[in-house]
Amino acid sequence: MSNYLDDDMIVCRCEEVTVGEIREAVRDGAKDVVGVKRRTRAGMGLCQGRTCEKMVMAIIAQELDKRTDQVGTSSARPPVRPLTFGELADAEVI
Repeated sequence: MSNYLDDDMIVCRCEEVTVGEIREAVRDGAKDVVGVKRRTRAGMGLCQGRTCEKMVMAIIAQELDKRTDQVGTSSARPPVRPLTFGELADAEVI
């Protein structure tokens, strides 16, 4: 990955997180994907990181001078799907 990525480039389209925000999160102490996710919401959108996680990992690895396999991945989440108000109304309360 290039060292010349523009800070304004959007990495996480779902949450509109930029390269600059990810770099800032790393500089503020994030050491892995989960740390960046907590600080920026990258990977918390509809796709749950399926679109952006590899790019987030690459930026973290670049900032920390590590390999991408050393920065970890995020935890898997079940797919998200829209619900109607009717489905919510019919749902059992546990």
